[in-house]
Amino acid sequence: MSDYTNMSGYYDLIMTSGYYDYKKIVDGLLMNGPVHDVLEIGCGTGLILEELAKRQHNITIMGIDLTQAMLDIAQQRLLTFSSVKLEQQNITQMSLNQKFDFSFSYGGVWYFVNDGDQEPFLVSHISDHAANVAGFSKLANHMKDRSKLLLGIQGPHFDYAKPISNGMVYSQKIEPNGHGFIKHYYLDDGDRRLMSQTIDYRTYKFEEACDMLGVHGFEFHKKTPTNQQFLVFQKK
Repeated sequence: MSDYTNMSGYYDLIMTSGYYDYKKIVDGLLMNGPVHDVLEIGCGTGLILEELAKRQHNITIMGIDLTQAMLDIAQQRLLTFSSVKLEQQNITQMSLNQKFDFSFSYGGVWYFVNDGDQEPFLVSHISDHAANVAGFSKLANHMKDRSKLLLGIQGPHFDYAKPISNGMVYSQKIEPNGHGFIKHYYLDDGDRRLMSQTIDYRTYKFEEACDMLGVHGFEFHKKTPTNQQFLVFQKK
């Protein structure tokens, strides 16, 4: 399971420099509503939850993440939102005294990548297959019947380097391996490297992902809009 401690102090700076469009992400969530009891799987520093909580005042929200350093930042960001709770949890061992009718991950534990005309493939921050199965099992146990699971859709990963809002340079490098790929994240200030983080990702073909989710009662919702931010699965 991926831990983002090295990246946590710079995460907001990188993510809010054009990496993600948080308003658009929440638009995509609400398009698939209504939402009541919400779980974000891999909430990071709480950027999506902040946007969601600003726009939905009468819902309960839970955010989980493996990395305590990220949750510490999220806790400060979300102090004024009494509807939001945060827990340090490993999805493969998740234990919460609650069931949800709506859960999502956008760049968190799981998400899909669209690559050209091919079917999207699932990307997981969990490199071990058995642990992925355990994670979906734990998630299913925390979801109500007829609840929805939304997994974000992103573009393909590739090597690049670009300046961010304060003039520092963010870069990433992708290395394929036998079960997916390894991604290296870097942040440089001139000749000085401020941050490096390496994550080992596992990937699944779309059919494999649907089969794995189906075992735990999540069926692909084929009526997903064409301009979607998420693929939608519904629990039986």
